[in-house]
Amino acid sequence: MGIGIVGDRGVKHFRALVVPQTVVALMVAILWGFGFVGPAAGIAAAQENWAESMFEVKEHDFRTVGRGTKAEYYFEFTNPYKETLHVAAVRTSCGCTTPSVTQSTIETHGKAAVVAKFNTATFIGDKAATITVVFDRPRYAEVRLKVKGHIRTDITFDPPEINFGQFDVGTPRQQEVVITRRGASDWKITDVRSHCENLRVALSAPEKQPGLIRYRMQVKLDENTPEGDLRHRLTLISDDKRFPTTEMAITGRVKPAVELTPKSVALGNLRPSGAGTKRIIVKGKEPFAILGVDCPDDRFTFDLPEGKKKLQMVTLNYQGDGGAKPIACEVRVVTDLPGERSAKCIVTGTVR
Repeated sequence: MGIGIVGDRGVKHFRALVVPQTVVALMVAILWGFGFVGPAAGIAAAQENWAESMFEVKEHDFRTVGRGTKAEYYFEFTNPYKETLHVAAVRTSCGCTTPSVTQSTIETHGKAAVVAKFNTATFIGDKAATITVVFDRPRYAEVRLKVKGHIRTDITFDPPEINFGQFDVGTPRQQEVVITRRGASDWKITDVRSHCENLRVALSAPEKQPGLIRYRMQVKLDENTPEGDLRHRLTLISDDKRFPTTEMAITGRVKPAVELTPKSVALGNLRPSGAGTKRIIVKGKEPFAILGVDCPDDRFTFDLPEGKKKLQMVTLNYQGDGGAKPIACEVRVVTDLPGERSAKCIVTGTVR
């Protein structure tokens, strides 16, 4: 966890340490390397808790958040089965939390998330909720997710979240947040923490008034922020012995320099010596040439276009080798954009 030491005059810039993603790496190895839950593995072959096994995280603590601030958590899950999944409903045990799902139909190897929104504008104090996720296809199942947190009324953030919006990769961003604590004029922020290694924070000297203290916090994202959605949080550490930490959400999206459509290519059912062809569209923000395609499955070949364009077409050719190994691989298209920018898609299929 990265730490910035805060004094009355400011906070030093800091670089957070990234926790190794060992769990993610292990899951990838199981899914793609050993074929435990490849396209050939169906729901019937899985354990009775087939739906629960898709969720790596089933509990989240929002900890202490300010009144009216944005507090959301994404319970992500991946469909490792050959059947298509469908989320029929998500319900909550408490109005303090509003659940939703990013998409209700999830194809093989598709990803989705159950979003738990903590209603900090209408509730205060200690709150907890159980979210029930109901699947009705390919067979009925329920998964229960839990959230909790404490909403305090004496601290507010303006704006209520750090939202950098959408911006191009390689572009630094900055936003100011005003932190106000009411009911105390001697409150002191002593530290700022984050898991995001690309964040830089600077804190002004406190502005004191009778019964009120205010800080102005500058939050910066450097130009090395990776592509994709930003879902981080800042933890403010204070000298408040009762509630020493207060959380703040950081959101945004770094738009990639190059994208593939579709992101998931399904070849369907193929014979052991069968063949198949698909086209992949490659889009860039500026003209580019395709240098090559990385694919670990030697049953695939690719026809690449020539020249530089903002829109390119890659033809994917599959030729079976007579075996029945299922198709489940990641295809990466490499371009000549600075840093050899690339984009990936997942190719799946069943060999019978």
